[in-house]
Amino acid sequence: MLIDSHVNLHHHLFADDREAVIERARAAGVRRMITICDKIENFGQVSAIAEAHDDIYCSIGAHPHYAKDHTKLTAERLIDLGRHPKVVGVGETGLDQHYNFSPAEDQIAVYRAHAAAARALDLPLIIHTREADDRMAELLEEEAGKGPLRILLHCYTSGMRLAERALALGAYISFSGIMTFKNASDVREIAKAVPLDRVIVETDCPYLTPVPHRGQRCEPMHVALVQRAFCELRGLEEGAGGALLADNFFRLFHTIPRPAE
Repeated sequence: MLIDSHVNLHHHLFADDREAVIERARAAGVRRMITICDKIENFGQVSAIAEAHDDIYCSIGAHPHYAKDHTKLTAERLIDLGRHPKVVGVGETGLDQHYNFSPAEDQIAVYRAHAAAARALDLPLIIHTREADDRMAELLEEEAGKGPLRILLHCYTSGMRLAERALALGAYISFSGIMTFKNASDVREIAKAVPLDRVIVETDCPYLTPVPHRGQRCEPMHVALVQRAFCELRGLEEGAGGALLADNFFRLFHTIPRPAE
């Protein structure tokens, strides 16, 4: 079973052939996809994609890049939207100190609203973090200290210490096609070290196309290459590795029904 835990199907790069992209994913064996909300104003489009397909679910959230546009976003608003039957996660949210498209204080305030909503809804908090390891670890620990919180660090490219602190909180870590990049040895080292019961995979399509298709648009079907790369890295037979990754996914995203094998 293949699962893509993080896709961006509302992206304009899929506008002309979205249904064909979804069909190619299914033909490749992808059984579940989560399409991610990046701005509250886009939730209608994101949720409509999920509503139209039994095997696609969605999140509700605002990416840290756009935190400056969501300074009035409340946990209550996220909770209200998060009651949509196809919403299975809150985010992506977090800290991005690489691009700094939004002020850090806005990113933190919006993150806290997401964390409160995820806690109230008992849904995974989908975290984007880049070049903010120490502060992100502190924020995760602060919010987890307020009550049970399901945490996913998506498309992980940060350091080992953040991974360790997040894992101590019960977090899961997702790896993408970056694992296949020649210069991503640091990501591969962490992917080797994360406990096998805390890992899932994703594409983050249309970005981060895995080798050997770099330079092309990434699609959910490419999660097969991500899963294969992880299994090879950990010395897992691909069937057993796929079953393990699926078990992890359905344990984390506990509101998604598991398909018949």
